[in-house]
Amino acid sequence: MKHALIINAHQFYEGISSGKLNLSMADIIKTELQNRDYQVRQTQIEQGYDINAEVQNHLWADLIILQSPVYWFGMPWIYKKYVDEVFTAGMMQQSFLDGDGRTHEDLSKQYGSGGKLHGKKYMLSLTWNAPEAAFGDTAQSLFEGKTVDDVFIANTANYKFCGVDVLPAFSCHDVIKQPDIDNDMARLRAHLANVI
Repeated sequence: MKHALIINAHQFYEGISSGKLNLSMADIIKTELQNRDYQVRQTQIEQGYDINAEVQNHLWADLIILQSPVYWFGMPWIYKKYVDEVFTAGMMQQSFLDGDGRTHEDLSKQYGSGGKLHGKKYMLSLTWNAPEAAFGDTAQSLFEGKTVDDVFIANTANYKFCGVDVLPAFSCHDVIKQPDIDNDMARLRAHLANVI
């Protein structure tokens, strides 16, 4: 049986984000993975977590999926805190990585090649108000042709630095101005079937 960790990074903001959509998407991910014989653990950051237990969850998991809203072009600040605490503990315990890959004796080794989490996979599942048309189009002035995966390289680099393979991201777009939740849920199921 394979193991999956679903991290829900939702952070409540009155009148803007209650968390229902992210919880629904996390539930779909859980169901789809269980239907594929994954044993699933879930962390809802906003409800609190134990740092060392989260290190162990990452070591246990074959697949890690972050379900998160996008606030101001990034994850909620509680996710950054989570990463700082959990990844630092994993580094200090030398379970996530053994340095950055380089050594004092051999600086020619690639930066970012010291990860110990090889064979694991990581995927982003995002909800945000940005329209799908804003990505992958050089005529769009904000992202200038960048894809969702390009925009979130600072997030996925944490995992890649530790040796994890990064899967293509999934996005629910236009969730405030033009929501299409039923279609988003169907697309999420199809995305999971395609990448897992």
